[in-house]
This record gives sequence, structure tokens and C-alpha cells, in this order.
Amino acid sequence: MSTESILKRSRAEMFLRVALVIMGVIALFSFVSLVSAEGSTRISGIGYFPEEGECDQVAALGADFANKMEGDLQGCLYVFVDADSIRETPGGVYIERGSELYIGSGEEGDDGSFETTYLYTAKFDDSGQQFGRCQHPIVAGTGSGDYAGATGRIDFKDTIEDGVAVYFPYTGNLKTS
Repeated sequence: MSTESILKRSRAEMFLRVALVIMGVIALFSFVSLVSAEGSTRISGIGYFPEEGECDQVAALGADFANKMEGDLQGCLYVFVDADSIRETPGGVYIERGSELYIGSGEEGDDGSFETTYLYTAKFDDSGQQFGRCQHPIVAGTGSGDYAGATGRIDFKDTIEDGVAVYFPYTGNLKTS
């Protein structure tokens, strides 16, 4: 057997081994993702700034602002910004943390509440906001009513028009007991 054919065979065997390792890692992550989402419900919808008369408990709750929720969640998400957490980078990245209280609409299947924490990141430049997104893990043990025992996470992505966030599509996983 020539040296050239041995090298070709060695490269092919190495490629096959690397491909098998990569497929194994992908299979492992797929299994972990499936197990972690077991028993949860996929949710989605849109949040937006409420109109007058909607989500009107901001002052009573001491919240900084609220988002009106539509889709699988139909209530109000009251936002409490941790002002000490706010950071801005020289490159225009804005970082904020805080907590939230979701209060359902009172309709069947959406009668109750839960709390979240959140991490919000956005990029701004001279023309305004370029992007924004946030992750909202549900705080275990805070759910009531239809949300008793709620766990999961909700992710939002800002929809930007002319440098301003105008609404916030969300997706997530919600599990209740």
C-alpha cells in the first residue's frame, strides 16, 4: 500500500470520526432540550404598550410601566426596573434587569398571576434603537390561579420602526402543575 493511499484512508477515517462525534453531540442536545420542555406548553403572542384604560394598575403596584399581552397570554405584564442594574457600553448596548408581575385577564385559562425576572439588551445609535430582546424566566412558586406552580421562560424580541420599539412578539415555554 502506498503512502498516498494510507494518508487518504487516514483522512477519511478522521473525517468519519469527527462527523460521528458531531452527530452524537447534536443528538445529546436534542434529547436534553426535549426532556427540559417535557410537560410544558409552547406559548406565543405579542406585547405592546397599553392604551389608556388598559393595564391601569401601574401606579398602584409601583411598577415603572406595563405591557399589554395578546396571544396565549391575555393580561398585563407590570415591569419593575432595577435602576441600579442599568448599564450602557461605549458601543451603544443598553443592559437592564428587573422583575415583573403578570396578571391574567381573568378569562378561563388566564385567571391568575406569576412573577418573572428579566434581562433586557438593546443596541442604540444616532438613528435610534437597532434591536432589542429580553429573557424572562418565571420565578418558581409565584404562580396563582391558573398559573399555580408555573415555571418556564418567555422571550421577547422588539419590533423596531423608525428607531423606536413599537411592539414585542414573544415565545416561550410555560408549565403549570
